[in-house]
Amino acid sequence: MTALLVSHRFRSVYGDAFLADAQARGVDLELLVLPEDPEARLADDLAARAEVAYFSSDVFPRFGKAFFSATRKAPGLKWLHVFNAGVDHPVFASILERGVRLTTSSGTASTPIAQTAIAGMLYLQRDLAGKTLLVYGFGKIGAEIARLARLLDMRVIGMRRNAQPHEHADEMHMPAQLHAMLARSDWLALACPLTKETRGVIDAAALAAMPKGARVLNISRGEVIDEPALIDALASGHLGGAYLDVFASEPLPAESPLWDMPGVLVTAHDASTSDAYDPRINALFLDNLARWRRHEPLLNEVTQL
Repeated sequence: MTALLVSHRFRSVYGDAFLADAQARGVDLELLVLPEDPEARLADDLAARAEVAYFSSDVFPRFGKAFFSATRKAPGLKWLHVFNAGVDHPVFASILERGVRLTTSSGTASTPIAQTAIAGMLYLQRDLAGKTLLVYGFGKIGAEIARLARLLDMRVIGMRRNAQPHEHADEMHMPAQLHAMLARSDWLALACPLTKETRGVIDAAALAAMPKGARVLNISRGEVIDEPALIDALASGHLGGAYLDVFASEPLPAESPLWDMPGVLVTAHDASTSDAYDPRINALFLDNLARWRRHEPLLNEVTQL
């Protein structure tokens, strides 16, 4: 019997079916459930028994403190699975430092995020045919954005550390060519993880390299863009607009000028939201549970940050 730490909502919505699916895969689970009150904490004796923890989408942000408080009280915790692809928060580094295995749900949200990205672009500019899109970060999400963009007859430039040709890009380049490629782009789509290399990579100089009237799409992390520089480029008219789903500070402060700037579409870090989102993540986690039980390699395992 494996003790699994989950949220109250997860137990209420998915618990019975999830337990049955896990059992069908040969994994017997005991659910350790966080209290419904976000200010409450799981009893120490229960938290101490957790072997696996599931950071589901409802945990962030209201139940994050209670969740990680419980994981810190679990000396036998062996594995943490998170609902999203990004693990740039310092708490995940501390998990790895404890020797706890860490897996993400990378790939499960590629479709809704890419569709939302394209919808945002079309909201700001109806006819995208013939426009050039630079996709910075060509993983699963970036590649899906590129695929959809080409269906709209856009020309796609892909950018990643490995610049090998890709079926969904007209050309591929390495990040060293960023400014040169920005100068050719009507749209910049940011789909990269937040790392030491990508933090602040889109600064004032990068934005100045773009043609006048170009637009920016960010479904990556807010810190990838120098936000004050972006605001200046929009206010001056150098940039024609932006679709922003992520920000340096979230939720976006009420006093931010981005709320009222013409040509700017703001959403609340919810590009991945869809009816199928949680079921996709649950299915991936169930697959990994079976792998973990059989001592097989886990999908989407993160070994260093």
